[in-house]
This record gives sequence, C-alpha cells and structure tokens, in this order.
Amino acid sequence: MAIINFGGVREKVIKRNEFPMTRARRVLKGETIAVIGYGVQGPAQALNMKDNGFNVIIGQSKAYKKDWDRAVKDGWVPGRTLFEIDEAARRGSVIEMLVSDAAQKAIWPVIKKNLKPGDALYFSHGFSIVYKRLTGVIPPRNVDVIMVAPKGSGTSLRRNFLSRAGINASFAIEQDATGRAWDRSVALGIAIGSAYLFPTTFKHEVYSDLTGERGVLMGALAGIMEAQYEVLRKHGHSPSEAFNETVEELTQSLIKLVAENGMDWMYLNCSATAQRGALDWKPKFKKAVMPVFQELYRKVVRGDETRRVLTSCGKANYQQQLAQELRAMANSEMWLAGKATRALRPA
Repeated sequence: MAIINFGGVREKVIKRNEFPMTRARRVLKGETIAVIGYGVQGPAQALNMKDNGFNVIIGQSKAYKKDWDRAVKDGWVPGRTLFEIDEAARRGSVIEMLVSDAAQKAIWPVIKKNLKPGDALYFSHGFSIVYKRLTGVIPPRNVDVIMVAPKGSGTSLRRNFLSRAGINASFAIEQDATGRAWDRSVALGIAIGSAYLFPTTFKHEVYSDLTGERGVLMGALAGIMEAQYEVLRKHGHSPSEAFNETVEELTQSLIKLVAENGMDWMYLNCSATAQRGALDWKPKFKKAVMPVFQELYRKVVRGDETRRVLTSCGKANYQQQLAQELRAMANSEMWLAGKATRALRPA
C-alpha cells in the first residue's frame, strides 16, 4: 500500500501498479464471477472484468426484458454466460449483488439459498448490509462479505476503462470466512478497472454515499442550478443566458479546471472580479446549506433515507412514477434550454 498525504491526513491506498492485473488473475483463478443485475453498474463491471480476462457470467431476470436484451446485445450468451438469477448464483463462487438496493431485498432469498461455503458475496454499496434489519440481507457466517464501490456511475466506469484512465474506488471487508477476503476484494477492484483503491467500512461507505448523492453530487447540485436559473429568468435574462451562466460554463469549462488542479486553480484562472465575488459569497452559501447537510447526515444514519428508498422503490408502479418525475425535469425550461445549448456545441 502507498501512504498518501490527503490534506495533512496520511491514508493508505492501493495503486494498480502495486497490485497488477497478473496478481489479480492469480487470486481469482478458478473463480466464476456471477454479476447479478445488468442495469446501472452491472454492464460496466462485467464487461471490464471480461475484457481483463476473468471468468464472468450474468444473472438477470428475463422479466426485465430491456436489461436482458441489453446483455444479449453486449455479447452475453443465454445458457452459456447469461442466466436467470437463480442459476447464475448457483454457478458463481463470487456473487456480485449489482441490482438496485430495493431489488436486493427482494432477491435475497434466492441468493441466500444458492450460497456455498467459501463463496464471496460482493457489493458495490454498503446499503443492504448496514441496514440489514430493514433489508433482511443477513449473510451466513461461512462466506466472505466484501465490497468494491467505484466512485462514479457505471457509464463513467466503462468509459474510463476504455480510455485506460480508470476510476477511483473504495473497498471494505465485512466478513472474512476464508482468510482470502482482502485479496479477493482488491483483486476484484483491479479487475473492474479501478485506478486506485482506498479502504473503508461498509458503514462509512453507505453514510458518505447516501449523503453525497443527495447532496453535492446530485440533489444539491440540481437544486442550486434550478434556483439560480429561476432568479435570472425572473429578472429578465433569456433562457440561453441563464443556462450558460448556470450550467454550461460550469460543466464545459470551470469544473474541468477543478478536476485538473483543484478549486484554487480554477479561481486563479478566472477574472479578478469572479475571484473576489466567489471568495466573498462562498461563506454565505456554506452557512446557508450547513444545516441542510447536518439534517441529511442525521437522517442517513438513523435509516430514514433507507426506509424511504425501500418503501418508494419497492412499489409496483415505481418505474412509471420515476419516468414521470424525470420527464418533468427534462421538459422544464432550463433543461430544454440545455438541450438547445448542447446542440450548438462545436462538433
């Protein structure tokens, strides 16, 4: 492990040159990796591992025709590398639980009855294990329970893999029944294309992940954008101007500078007027949102957010409701302006 200084705090990380693919293949030699679910994370992790030379099969219910057909289109062969969930779980020695959190609760009885002593039960999110009283996902004592959580969507994981960039991921060991849990977890992290891996716990991962998704990464970002856009429009600015000042400049210019060298670097590459205004207003925004983040974290730890996910996402009509909510967002003036703006970008 490399020791890296993160803002004055020294942490251990595993870079892929320290745990090369050849070692990962040795660790997982003879293993059959059953990726359960071909929705968001499943395709990227499965294809990356397949391309890296690992023995991968897919478990996907035919009832979800869209995901089954996508697996077939991606080259998985029914009866050979593509199976119903029950059959894939029976064949696998590493069972990757990559269906949605609500679906994990629903399929757990099928997975549990097919687990064999010495198998590895793999997650990319701590949700089902940390909130086991709500999900009912309680693994037997004779299997490894491990996690690799890529810090990005499945789309980003696959794109970064194909560009050879990789994506960061955390990993954790909840239960080591075989004495091989650490090796298996890290090997799988390398196999899916991680740039580097940092250790965590299931509990820390789920608390940070649920907070981040509802906060800066998605919920807060969308909410702040909508608020600024609406204020600008209310004061007579055109949709094009409001969208460019709210979204386009951020995503096409400024955030790339942050990614390259940090927030201070982005500030240094902006005008003096922008620098001064940003530095003066940053504390005001932090003070305004701090109570919201404190409330959010409390609700995550208490399990309130988990109950809401399991209740909402488990409803029979949830997909229709979700589609309706996302359509409303897509058809809002701001994102219709965004569609027009993207069409104007140079080819």
